[in-house]
Amino acid sequence: MATLRTKPDPRKLSAAEEELFHTFYLMRRGFDRALDAQLQRDDGISISELEVLMTLVRAPGRRLRVRDLVALTGWEKSRVSHQVTRMAARGLVEREDCAEDRRATWIRLSGDGRRVVVRALPKHTATIRRILFDALSDEQQDELLAISRRMTEAMDVEQTRHEP
Repeated sequence: MATLRTKPDPRKLSAAEEELFHTFYLMRRGFDRALDAQLQRDDGISISELEVLMTLVRAPGRRLRVRDLVALTGWEKSRVSHQVTRMAARGLVEREDCAEDRRATWIRLSGDGRRVVVRALPKHTATIRRILFDALSDEQQDELLAISRRMTEAMDVEQTRHEP
C-alpha cells in the first residue's frame, strides 16, 4: 500500500532546505566578494566596473546606448547611470551624444578602460580558476552547469510571472 505524502508548506523551508539555501547563499555571496576583493586589490576596480567594461569590450565598436547597457547587465537604469558617471569621472568610459536618437547617449570604452581590462583580466581569470574550477572535479563542473541552467530557467519563468 502506498503511503500518502503531505505536500510541504510553500511558505516554510524544511531544515534540510534551510541548510541548502543558507550554504548556497554564503557561497554565492562569498564568491562575489572574493572576486571583488581581488579586483580592488590588484587593479583598483570593482566587480561592477569590470562588468560594465567587459560588456563594452564585447559590443560592436566598443560602445552601447545606455538602454542596451541596462538590458545586457540586467541592472536598473539608475544604477547604470550612477555607475557610468563614476567610471566616466575616472576616465574608464566616455559619454557621446547619439546622432540617431537625441534622447539616447552612447557609452564608449575609453583607452584607459581598455588598458584596465587588458591588465585585470588575466589575474581575474586566475582567481576564478582557483576558486571555481580547481575546487571541482570535471563531473561536479558538469553538474554545476546543469544546475545553473535549471535555476536560470526557473528565474526567467519567475520574472515573466511578475511582469506587468
